[in-house]
Amino acid sequence: MPTLRLKQIREIARLAGIRDDELELYGDYKAKVKLDIFSRVGNRPSGKLINVTAITPTKAGEGKTCTAIGLVQALGKLKKNVFLCLREPSLGPVFGIKGGATGGGLSQVLPAEDINLHFTGDIHAVGSAHNLLAAILDNHIYFGNELKIDLNKIVWRRCIDISDRQLRYIQCGLGGKAHGFVHNSGFDITVASEIMAILSRAQDIGDLKERLSRIIVAYNQNGEPVTAGDLKASGALAVLLKDAIKPNLVQTSEGQPAFIHGGPFANIAHGNNSIVATKLALKLANYVVTESGFGADLGMEKFFDIVCRQENFKPDLVVLVVSAKALKIHGGQEEGKIEEKNLNALEEGFKNLDRHIENISKFGVPLVVAINRFPQDYEEELMAIKLHCEGRRIKAVVSEVVTRGGEGGIELAEAVLKTLQEHPSQFKPLYSLDLPLKKKIEIIATELYGARNVEYSREAEVELRHLQELGFGNLPVNMAKTQYSFTDDPKVKGAPLNWTLKVREVRILAGAGFVVPVTGEMMLMPGLPKHPLAEKIDLSEGGMIIGLS
Repeated sequence: MPTLRLKQIREIARLAGIRDDELELYGDYKAKVKLDIFSRVGNRPSGKLINVTAITPTKAGEGKTCTAIGLVQALGKLKKNVFLCLREPSLGPVFGIKGGATGGGLSQVLPAEDINLHFTGDIHAVGSAHNLLAAILDNHIYFGNELKIDLNKIVWRRCIDISDRQLRYIQCGLGGKAHGFVHNSGFDITVASEIMAILSRAQDIGDLKERLSRIIVAYNQNGEPVTAGDLKASGALAVLLKDAIKPNLVQTSEGQPAFIHGGPFANIAHGNNSIVATKLALKLANYVVTESGFGADLGMEKFFDIVCRQENFKPDLVVLVVSAKALKIHGGQEEGKIEEKNLNALEEGFKNLDRHIENISKFGVPLVVAINRFPQDYEEELMAIKLHCEGRRIKAVVSEVVTRGGEGGIELAEAVLKTLQEHPSQFKPLYSLDLPLKKKIEIIATELYGARNVEYSREAEVELRHLQELGFGNLPVNMAKTQYSFTDDPKVKGAPLNWTLKVREVRILAGAGFVVPVTGEMMLMPGLPKHPLAEKIDLSEGGMIIGLS
């Protein structure tokens, strides 16, 4: 495989139409872009917005990030003015299950090690701001509790960007009165923090501060919300985030510009890169490719119903990534045997693919299927996927971007361009914001997940009524659900029908602007696997990072 060569970031910026004085350099190959660029480009017409999503993920990996990167590289080879937008990797998955989230082979974003490890410090800034707010809240209570906060109704936890199940539930303030007051708390992973969601949704510093002030940290003894604004904390939080709000500019392995900014997970948060990065890319390029986290039932739905609704984005096309391996798993083939040919399992797995195709059509957005080819794939299986899609009048193309880079995505890029030309988007969100919160939850569960009904715990029922009474009923909902199934049980594959979605609890993210129903056994702090990839990651004597891929 050839060595991937980096261009100076100033060169990438100039190719993208960004001036030197609009950059803040982080070495030779990374930069932040100042927000005042919008005063120069903000009135330009927006480019076409292409969302890359996938069928329900499996541990085999579908190659969604590689496909998004490769599509940008292929459009670049076709001389199109194109921009890539991705989320920032979290250290939790990097050291736990992924080992990196910057693509692979000849379809990567660079410099990969920097992006995977600390990058420009955005996620650390979010964690610092989150934990500062926790400290300010506890300090307020320690010094007299002027706001009369109910100690049993503190809802602001701590966060850390490492998967650590031991911290999910903790008791803090032990050691006597001099060391604080005793109360229950816990840690979520930083990318599940409301501050990460706010950073990803804020349009400028003013919007950032206003959203931070709306964060609900606790309830007082009358049941009324207490906010970061009540604690006079929003200014200090904004100071910690003043650089993090600026988009990060890097490049693909073939030299196309890429914004990697914001990092909310799609199973426990809203799963898309920042609005400011997407908005700026749309003003700089004719085509913008953005990836949503996990399957179309999670990241894509949230992109459409939360992100696009807020900013009035009109997505022009969806690229749905599939693989023969994943389809066979959804068709019942054992994970240890997915490299064996099995047309029966493949065809049974089409039920999962079909559900996603039907779901995408409900939003009125045209679709192209990208079949991500793995080296062990069988031609007969790949052809079966293409023929199945063609039978549904959906264009399906085999993508080989990992092994061939942009060249391996030319057919996919041509199919995307043709579909954009021939099938204008009729985008519409799935539900109206005027509907009650429970109705929104039930529409997603029945229309997209295939559930028969929704069952709520007593605590979830009480909180939903409370949120409606507090005036939050007009917010969108952001479902926290396993990524491995349409259901709330990660073991259930395929496309099941007539099951019951269980909502365990409900959280309000007033600053981010959505309500989070937590389903099944979903945790906002992941755990490490038995053998985390951290065991394989190392630093050589010469300072080279090993195992981060």
